[in-house]
Formats: sequence, C-alpha cells, structure tokens
Amino acid sequence: MKARKVEGATAELHFHDLRHTGNTLASTAGASTRELMTRMGHSSSRAALIYQHMTSDRDRAIADRLGAMIRGGGGVASPEPSEKDRAGS
Repeated sequence: MKARKVEGATAELHFHDLRHTGNTLASTAGASTRELMTRMGHSSSRAALIYQHMTSDRDRAIADRLGAMIRGGGGVASPEPSEKDRAGS
C-alpha cells in the first residue's frame, strides 16, 4: 500500500486497524452506539458494540458515578460534574 510506504509503516498495519482505533477512541470519548453506527455506516448496533470496549478507566468512572448516586440518596443521578468541579475549584 503506497500510503503505508510513504508513512514508513510496516506491512502489519492494515486500514481496518486504523478504523478500529479511531472508532474505539470515539467510543472512549463518549460516542453513543448510534453515533458509532453513523460514523461507520452500519445499520445494526452489533458492529458498533465491538468498538465499545470496557476499560479500567471507564469502569472506575462508572463505579464512582454509582457511588455518588447512592450517597446522594434515592438513586437518582445528579448532573454530570463540570470540568471546574472535577478540578476541585
């Protein structure tokens, strides 16, 4: 592949690797299943779910959010904290 040669990438790098990385990063950035489907041109959620890997960072964020909901009482989620709140300002 000409582009691979120009960039000095090895033959092990495939277009699908770049697509997978890009969509995994989009998912990590908060893209919903529907948004991933649109980005990839899929009509089924099955393919989009492949890119929604569980990461330890997300697992921690989910656990922290659930803890905050429980501590807040009633199990109702409070609004997402702002960047300012997260920075401790």
